[in-house]
Amino acid sequence: MKLWLAALAVTVVNWLMKAGGPLMMGERRLPPAAVRVVGLVAPVLLAGLIVTELGGKPVDWTQLAGVGVAGILSVVRVPLLLAVAAGIALTAGLRLLIG
Repeated sequence: MKLWLAALAVTVVNWLMKAGGPLMMGERRLPPAAVRVVGLVAPVLLAGLIVTELGGKPVDWTQLAGVGVAGILSVVRVPLLLAVAAGIALTAGLRLLIG
């Protein structure tokens, strides 16, 4: 339950940060470097949450493979839902194969 609340809090903070910029800037445009940084805020916060939640627990390599596939597909601009579904399918398939 604590993980879901943390994920919800990160989501809300991300929305507020993304909405706060345009409200403060008005009609002015951000420089391209700043736009790239703002676009990376959510993935960095999510990665930090995952690393913090793992703590010292051993990493399941099937999950790692699934997250890797989802990440690569999202970088290639595959729709996020499809990328996540592919990662889930790969993880489930690997677990089915190895028992």
